[in-house]
Amino acid sequence: MSGTQDLLRRTSRALLLLLVVAGVLLGPAAPAAAHGGEAPDATAYRITVTGIDPPRPGLTVRAVEAGTRLELTNDTGRPVEVLGYSGEPYLEVRPDGTYENVHSPATYLNRTLAGDTPVPATAAPTATPQWRRVSTGTTVRWHDQRLQWRAGDPPPAARADPSRPHRLRTWTVPLRDQTQIFEVRGTLDWVPPPRAPLWWAGALLLAVAVAALGRWRPALIPAVALVAGTIPIGYAAARAADSGLPPVLLAAGLVTLTVAVWRTPFLTALGGAVLATFGGLAEIGAFGAAVVPSAGPSWFARVAVLVALGAGAGLALTGVRRLRASAPRPLRPDVSDRRTKVVP
Repeated sequence: MSGTQDLLRRTSRALLLLLVVAGVLLGPAAPAAAHGGEAPDATAYRITVTGIDPPRPGLTVRAVEAGTRLELTNDTGRPVEVLGYSGEPYLEVRPDGTYENVHSPATYLNRTLAGDTPVPATAAPTATPQWRRVSTGTTVRWHDQRLQWRAGDPPPAARADPSRPHRLRTWTVPLRDQTQIFEVRGTLDWVPPPRAPLWWAGALLLAVAVAALGRWRPALIPAVALVAGTIPIGYAAARAADSGLPPVLLAAGLVTLTVAVWRTPFLTALGGAVLATFGGLAEIGAFGAAVVPSAGPSWFARVAVLVALGAGAGLALTGVRRLRASAPRPLRPDVSDRRTKVVP
């Protein structure tokens, strides 16, 4: 009984540590979102910001959330406006915060990625701007229909030749600094999907290798858990830099790290199952499309999913096998104690 209580105490300390780490990582404020995010698991469309023309020191714009939104950061010390689809004031990022014009049709059209929110009668490009503050920060994210591909999926060029990338168009988003209009420029490309069967095969081979290692070299399992838990945490950080921190992915990595510290069969099975489910299967879209909502190269996201899926499954199998091996076996009657019945 004391052993069970000791395990519970150690598990409680581990969970408390996980909560503290998660709180530290989740604590920083996220950029202001003028409209809700709809980041996909992955997509075939790569949206790239090529520059601001003419450049403005202190003003940066980038595509985030797999290209579903633009992010503008204004550190110029002056107000900068984002203009709507008819050239009307839409967003204004001032030194004291971010404001949206409730009389701009773009304020409503950009609430969803599809642009299907009804526009009220009071919103018109010629209406006098009425500003509403949406954030005290100088960074804002918004959907922009000028970036997206709406002419059928896949594009005709991709249907004709799906083996290579295709430049679909260039795009611009107008900005205004007081009376001077300038613009953000970028490109929209269709990118062929990765070879998903190869990534699935890699995950399967890793699962078999980890399970075999757990059987023949069990002393190496904590090292496997350490690597397998660290990589999804790195992927979670890359996701946080683009589309916000995914708490489930972070928790899956942290739970797996506990296997490296507390090497019980139950935690090995649980940590592996959590990692394979929430770090692997929940992120499996990275295997099927080229662009993922993550900072850094897309191949890192696929490697992270492969490790989570393969190593997680291998750890789960190892833990289950150890649980079965440690389970008490029923007593068998001793053959020597049996009495032979003599038939007259």
